Amino acid sequence: MKIKGSCVCGGVTFTISGAPSSMSTCHCSRCRKLGTSTIVFIERAQFTLLSGAAQIKTYEPIAPFKYSRSFCSVCGTSLGEPMSTDTSFPINAQCLDDDPIVRNAMHEFMQDAPCWAASVAAQSV
Repeated sequence: MKIKGSCVCGGVTFTISGAPSSMSTCHCSRCRKLGTSTIVFIERAQFTLLSGAAQIKTYEPIAPFKYSRSFCSVCGTSLGEPMSTDTSFPINAQCLDDDPIVRNAMHEFMQDAPCWAASVAAQSV
């Protein structure tokens, strides 16, 4: 099974072989503002960047923060950490074009979620 993913403009494309190990949502202000709140964790060996390497730019945080986030320099789509050299890293779940099989199993930093988050979740359309 291959899960396809891309940015909005289609310049950055990738595949993930097999299901990610997990999906979670971080509600901290940094993840929300970077547009990478819901992520899937994958192993390096699962990830294949098909196109757009030159379009990927990385935001390096200022200490004490340590997690970088990458985005498409053309359309601004937040990608997660596809340029990471770690053996396991997050990819923005919103970039996946196919069903990742895994479902969201964890919400962290709920104390940092904006006050409107609960009311938005309650208003399903």
